[in-house]
Formats: sequence, C-alpha cells, structure tokens
Amino acid sequence: MPRPIAWTDNRLVLLDQTKLPAEETYLTLDDHHAVARAISVLAVRGAPAIGVAAAYGLALAALNSRADTDTGFLRDMEEAANELGATRPTAVNLFSALDGVMAAVTAAADLEEARHAAVRAAQRLFSETERADQILSRHGSTLIDEGDCILTICNTGALATGAFGTALGVIRSAWDQGKDITVLACETRPLLQGARLTMWELDRYGIPAAQIVDGAAAHFMQHGRIQKVIAGADRIAANGDTANKIGTYGLACLAERHRIPFYIAAPFSTVDMATAGADQIVIEERSQDEVKFCGGDLVSPRDAAARNPAFDVTPASLITAIITDAGILRPPYNDSLADAVEPEEQAG
Repeated sequence: MPRPIAWTDNRLVLLDQTKLPAEETYLTLDDHHAVARAISVLAVRGAPAIGVAAAYGLALAALNSRADTDTGFLRDMEEAANELGATRPTAVNLFSALDGVMAAVTAAADLEEARHAAVRAAQRLFSETERADQILSRHGSTLIDEGDCILTICNTGALATGAFGTALGVIRSAWDQGKDITVLACETRPLLQGARLTMWELDRYGIPAAQIVDGAAAHFMQHGRIQKVIAGADRIAANGDTANKIGTYGLACLAERHRIPFYIAAPFSTVDMATAGADQIVIEERSQDEVKFCGGDLVSPRDAAARNPAFDVTPASLITAIITDAGILRPPYNDSLADAVEPEEQAG
C-alpha cells in the first residue's frame, strides 16, 4: 500500500485521491496555501488524514514565515491556521490538529525553536494517528465473526488516515487474523469514494469485496446478506451522535430495521466533548456541481438545482458500539465517552 502522506525534505507529499484509481499521482506541497487547496478539493480527505495534512500545512507556514518578531510570527501562524481551518468545518480532527501545532509554537522559547516545534508537533500527531489506528483496529476485529459480510460506506482505510485505517482498518485486522470475511462497499455518491478508493484499497489487501450502489444496501440486508455495518466518523459528540459521510444515517436506520449491528470506528481524537449533540454539529455543504456531474460528465439538466450536504448525523440511539483506541464503547455514550476521557486527562 503506497504511503498516502509523507513529510520529505520539509515538504508535504500527498497521494492525490482525486486521481484514483486511474492514476497514482503525488502532490509535493511547499506552503500552507497549497495544503488548504488540497484539503478543499479532497486530494486528501478523511478526518484523521485531514488533521495530519493540516498540521503539516501549519508547519510549512512556520518554516516559510519571514517574520522576525514573535508578534509577526504568531500573526502569520494564526492567519495560516484560519485558512486551513476554513477548509472542512465538520471534521473535528482538523481543528484539534491546528490547536496542537499552535500550542507547540506558542510554548517555544524563540522563533527558530518555534519553527522546529511546529514540525515536531505535526510529526508527533502523525505517529499518534498511526498508533491509534492499530489499536482501534485490533479492538474492532474482536467484533467480527468468521463468515461475516460487512457493509461499509465511503473510504475509511489508509487513504483516510494516512496510516492503517478506521472502519476499514477493523476489516483489515480481522482479515489479517485469518477470518473468512467479505465486504460490500457502498459506492458513496456523489464523489464515489467507496467505488474509487475503498475498492482500490480492498483490492490491494486481497480482501474479497463487491461494490454496490448506495440504494442496494436495503436489498442485501433484507435478504440476510449483511451481518455487520461499520462506518467511520468525522465528529463524535459527547452524547455519541456521530457525523459521517452522507448516507451513513440511512444505513443506521436500515440496520436497526433488520437487527444488524451498526458500529462506528474512529480514533478517540474524533470525539468532541465540547459538542453536546447533533444540533451543534456544523454540516458542510459542498458545490452542487459534485452532484450534477459524474466523472466530468453532466448527468442532470444544466440549470437544475442540486443540494450537496457532505455529511449527515447518526443519532447515538442507532449505534451499537463506538470502536476507538480507548476501547469499544457502548451506550449510554454520555457515560462511556466521559469515562474514556478521564484516563487521558489523568495521564496528561
């Protein structure tokens, strides 16, 4: 599996996910403006990967700043953080990553140390992301049984985190343990991340899988072909309400109707304890052209209107368990999420 994110010679190298699966093209980015553009156009996507990319973008801003005073340098950094933060408002990892780099910079003794501190903070975040992926994937694999067919949506593998993956990482871990499993991947309109990216990853891993149109999920559930549903997350509220790729809520409703376990898999860094519930989660609405065009071809009348929310929110009541690097958390999530926070605070 190619490395989708790398830091090389003080430059950020990204596998351009807009070109997959046709081309494996890499972008070499040397300033935070380019990183912001890459995040906005989904060259890099997935909440953890967005956070890592943004952290490296802020590190580039630190290295590129020509300010010779603390005040000027911090102003440059704040402007860069604001630009990066405006790219994808739903993904909480983006903001926590920026906060982490800014905290490291602010604590530095001088400007030279601040530049090095920004790079180290981004590298540390990437290492923490890799570790969290591995741990949550092992936890989640215990929920997968021999012979399961697992339904997933969007892309939640290495491409989405830069490391091992979340929901797809759980599937990979179960497969690596020798469990005989199969996967159904929702194509995930409008940008087909399931068809283009998840199927590409599953093919690389050798995991038996089939792509389905989003509307076919109910059919396969009705006929007993799906035993588990696992999705990722871009933000998990303190009560367990979870924002993820548009269509996830519909799968959760279908899973409840057919009595199929519905799991969310995400690093604990995706939990936002400052957000109480669904009504406080900002849902990004993207360009209508993403809906009206497919593969560059117009698929609706040119003057037709379209709506394009990138995410929806699945209520905590529909989630069987939340798989994190802090463990497998179960309802009531107000309690289990809060309990998982406490050990981290004590360790800090």
